[in-house]
Amino acid sequence: MLESVGALTGSPWIYAVVALSVLLDVFLPVLPSGVLVITAATAAAASTTTVTSAAGEATRQVPSLLALTLCAATASVLGDLVAYRLAWRGGDRLERAIARSRRLTTAQQRLGAALSRGGGVLVVIARFAPAGRSVVSLGAGAAHRRAKDFLPWSALAGVAWAVYSVGLGYFGGQWLGAGWLGTAVSVLALFLAGSLAALVVRRPAHSGQPAPAGAPAGS
Repeated sequence: MLESVGALTGSPWIYAVVALSVLLDVFLPVLPSGVLVITAATAAAASTTTVTSAAGEATRQVPSLLALTLCAATASVLGDLVAYRLAWRGGDRLERAIARSRRLTTAQQRLGAALSRGGGVLVVIARFAPAGRSVVSLGAGAAHRRAKDFLPWSALAGVAWAVYSVGLGYFGGQWLGAGWLGTAVSVLALFLAGSLAALVVRRPAHSGQPAPAGAPAGS
């Protein structure tokens, strides 16, 4: 993958590929969007070079780390919004599908309780967990959680995930080299963060009061 992404780093297509992957993985969690973002950032670390020519020295960095981060974060938020709206409109069918899964039902109940208490940190943490983004976005839409309770936390989650992923790729490439070792260690760090996030999301909430039935509906 590193060689394939490396061939795209001199073209704006790298941003389109990253954006499409991140946008769609809310519906297809099997897409390796995190691995792609890390690999692109590692390629950016490799392409930070000083070129000497008759005109002098120039420093070039392709792709731009800032542009890559903004691209991944924006695609993440847009994907969450699309999933949220689609689930909102097809809420009854999705609710029945969720009801058939004990795991999804528990996750949706915890999400509803957290959002109604203003505890949207769960949305941010779930962004790092495998399929957590899908459960949160679709669950919030199906349960008709208010957009103002969900979307700001979704935006924060998208930015945090993008910054973390790009940072892993870039610094992994700087410290370990822009080869398979740097990429593999960075991807491993992303998976470890996902495993920790999954443990936090699955942990039963402790509260002295029963969880509220749900937040007021509306957009």
